[in-house]
Amino acid sequence: MNNESIMQKALGKQWQQLPPVLQAHYQYEKNSDMGYLNIEYPSYMQPYLTFLHRLGALINRHGKKIPTTVEKQMQGDRQYWNRTIQFPDNKNILFKSIWVHDKGNELIEYVNPLIGLRMRVYVENDKLHYEGVNFVLKIGDRLIPIPEWLFLGHTTIIEAQKGDDEFEMDFIVKHPLLGRVFRYSGKFKNVSDLIKK
Repeated sequence: MNNESIMQKALGKQWQQLPPVLQAHYQYEKNSDMGYLNIEYPSYMQPYLTFLHRLGALINRHGKKIPTTVEKQMQGDRQYWNRTIQFPDNKNILFKSIWVHDKGNELIEYVNPLIGLRMRVYVENDKLHYEGVNFVLKIGDRLIPIPEWLFLGHTTIIEAQKGDDEFEMDFIVKHPLLGRVFRYSGKFKNVSDLIKK
């Protein structure tokens, strides 16, 4: 049985360069992270983000240091992510996605059965980097590429270990004409061992 996570498959030999906290975050076994998110975007993006959220993509509310739980588990060759963002008014937002390894160092994150974001991953200076390649429209077994700028903008993510047991992440989407149209960033800790005890 192959017990490699999606990230381990995409990184290949670079998996060994990933700091231990990030290896725990992307492990094959079912696991959870707890932390907070800061969510920022220009006000003119609100209607579009609300539309995208209805399709299963992104988060359509602002906030600072919002408690967030991320749960992940592998099923076959897919990894299921469930994010729960707990806003102060007790209205939780769920953001779910499915990850699959595509080819080489590329993976696709599907926000619904039809739409996904293809990203290239690599490790540099002890940090995990994601670079958006394109969006994909899945029709049957066929993947139709959609340029990033046509859907939302170019995605970059950087994750770095902080201290012995935490990591920081910074997710940014920039449109070639509009500039930065979305960002969420935060700090997390893998709590799987604490839950098991």
